[in-house]
Amino acid sequence: MSSMFGNTVKISIFGQSHSQNIGVVIDGIPAGHKINLEEVNSFMRRRAPGNDSVSTKRKETDEPHILSGLVDGITCGAPLCAVFDNSNTQSSDYDSIRDVPRPAHSDYPAFVKHHGFNDVRGGGHFSGRLTAPLCFAGAVCIQLLREKNIYIGAHILEIAGVRDESFDSVNVNEKDFDRIHESPKPLLNQTVWSKMEEKVLLALKEQDSVGGIIECAVTGLPVGLGNPMFDGVENRISAAVFAVPAVKGIEFGNGFACTRLRGSQNNDEFYYDGDVVKTRTNNHGGILGGLTSGLPLVFRAAFKPTPSIAKEQNSVSLSKKVDTKLNIKGRHDPCVVLRAVPCIESAAAVALYDLLLGENNE
Repeated sequence: MSSMFGNTVKISIFGQSHSQNIGVVIDGIPAGHKINLEEVNSFMRRRAPGNDSVSTKRKETDEPHILSGLVDGITCGAPLCAVFDNSNTQSSDYDSIRDVPRPAHSDYPAFVKHHGFNDVRGGGHFSGRLTAPLCFAGAVCIQLLREKNIYIGAHILEIAGVRDESFDSVNVNEKDFDRIHESPKPLLNQTVWSKMEEKVLLALKEQDSVGGIIECAVTGLPVGLGNPMFDGVENRISAAVFAVPAVKGIEFGNGFACTRLRGSQNNDEFYYDGDVVKTRTNNHGGILGGLTSGLPLVFRAAFKPTPSIAKEQNSVSLSKKVDTKLNIKGRHDPCVVLRAVPCIESAAAVALYDLLLGENNE
């Protein structure tokens, strides 16, 4: 099914943006692992709506209610299930789009696929609201990966053309991630936020939106994790990352920039550091042939501008089969990038924990 992910650890996400609840079932986590729920809640608050000048004014606590899978905070081998309340919905804001689909949204193809029975309220099952249960799964997997000394961190690399510093792809480490998580904004250079915020608020004032880029890194991965062809590390991470609505592109290492280099410039030459094989550069982003190389895994995800904007747009009436105008109501992020940082960390975490557990046969 399309809302399930994983081979060894299977994650199933359910619900819609305006249904009574949304949630996730995680099946396959071994018994005996302590899960710090305070840390999970702290992670969830990084994604929660309504907490920033550049995010939607919809208020949701995003506090998970654990239905199964934990006994005294320890995994018991049963599926771990968590649900979240949808308590601050305004479904009437979406009455008009039942007939007039929003440009750049799933409304029209979902209408055709589901014969008009798709839930348009807040985007239904296609909504970014469903990243809340994804982040719960990610928060759990991040803790389980940390037990194996594997660490994940992400930051805003760019919003509306305003750029942060990039990770040092060779030397990035968990201290860099801690510094980002402890900072007011998920940035390496906090001084760029004012310019980013200015761009977002200007777009909002003009009834518009902007996009951006998130950069993510993973350290501590063993050499050789993954498989060639269709089950490479890039494949698995990409599949999870594209579950985050608004993601339109992903690149690993120096990505598209390598097309402007020669092989002699792009190749990361090997050397011995004691008895460990390393490279002094990391254009490959920590992955070669679908397998981890031992260098930090580094990738970037591109986010489109939020499609729900207040500015009048052209659309069609599906019932009358004529062109028409559309004015969207509701509460929407003028830029999703800030709240999407933990979503990208989560996508990487669930993909990598599933891969790692599958190879270790724990």
